[in-house]
Order: sequence, then structure tokens, then C-alpha cells
Amino acid sequence: MLRLTKVAAGYGLVQVLWDISMEIGDREIVCLIGSNGVGKTTLLRTISGLVSAWSGSIEFNGTDIRALPNYDIVTFGIAHIPEGRHLFPTMTVRDNLLIGAYRQHDSSAMRTDLERVYDLFPILAERSSQIASTLSGGEQQMCAIARGLMSRPKLLLIDELSLGLAPRIVDDLAEVLREIRTLGISILLVEQDVSIALDLAERGFLLDTGRIALSASSKELAQHPTVKLAYIGA
Repeated sequence: MLRLTKVAAGYGLVQVLWDISMEIGDREIVCLIGSNGVGKTTLLRTISGLVSAWSGSIEFNGTDIRALPNYDIVTFGIAHIPEGRHLFPTMTVRDNLLIGAYRQHDSSAMRTDLERVYDLFPILAERSSQIASTLSGGEQQMCAIARGLMSRPKLLLIDELSLGLAPRIVDDLAEVLREIRTLGISILLVEQDVSIALDLAERGFLLDTGRIALSASSKELAQHPTVKLAYIGA
């Protein structure tokens, strides 16, 4: 579904990513792990078009999307759930969700999509008229994911799923992500908590100073000496 080949990117004159090559298949959950500041968020932003790739190719279902603006990349089927959620705080939950469907002109389809995300996140149906800033942290994360789903993506990019959330809420979100995968949606997950990431994903990549240092199944990564010593503490 997604193939990156020798992608380089950065900000201004500062290079952050070097020769990133990776693939994500259909209905896969893949994690991207590594320390803070190694380029994980930049990689997601490069895939979604918020950061321009300097070189290399980014193919999505056979089309090179590297030069496309980010709003066209959404139309191709990639939704980006940013770190910090970035909801519209003074708007209701329902209006935040409908913004995710801003390119959908079929009101009937939009209602169907809204019901689908309410089925995945029943609490959002209860909170539909509530102002987004008054939601709990977990509810805001649910709203951010649901808003991404409203664009009918084939691939979800999720940056820091568990940030600031209680373990029980993270477990609930992980179950929903597994259900989302059964709907035919792949997920690329950036997660600071390596144990959570490797438990949720089938495969993973370890990013180190802007380069892919390791690529393996989650089970293999969990047993790799470098990952165990630096990120799991075993």
C-alpha cells in the first residue's frame, strides 16, 4: 500500500531524515519506535505532505504522492492524527468530526460515516454536542482518530497514541485500532511507549538519528538486545 524509497527530508537547511525506505501492506498495523528527536514525527509529516521530501519517492497504491499537496494526499486515502490531537477546541465533537469529511459532498454517506465512528467510539455519540476542549484526554484522542476516519482513509498515521493517557484508556484505544484494521484500514503508529507499540503492531521499524536502524517483526524487535536495553529496560 505504501512504499518509501530513499526518502530524505528536513526543515530549512537542517536535514532530519536520511534514505528512509520502508513498506506498509494492506490491513497492517506497523509501528515506528525510537527516542525523542530522531525524526519519527517528521517522517509522518513527510508521508502526509506537511513536510516536503527533499528526495526519494513516496508511493501510495502505485502512485507517487511525494509532490502532492497535503489536502490531495488526504483524498488519496491517508489521514494523519497528529501528536497533541489538534482538535478545534471551541467547536462541538460533532462539528470536529464533520470537518474530517470536508471533501465529502454526499450527505447520506456522511451520516453513514458518522454512525460508523459513533459505533467505534460510543462515548463520542454521547458527547456529540459537547465542546471539544471540555473532553477528557482520552475522549479527545478518540475524537481525533474518529475525525481522521471521517475522511474514509486507507491508511491512518497516528502520532503518539498514548501521550498523557491512563493505561486503561490506552488499552481501550488499542482494541479499537485492531477493529479499525478489520475494516480494511492500515495503521502506521508512532509511539513513545515501545511495549505498547510492539504489542499492537505486527511489524516495526526502529528509527535512530533519522535513519532506519532495524526492521523486523514486533516479536523479533522485542527480543533484540538494542531494543531491550534502550527502550524496554530488560
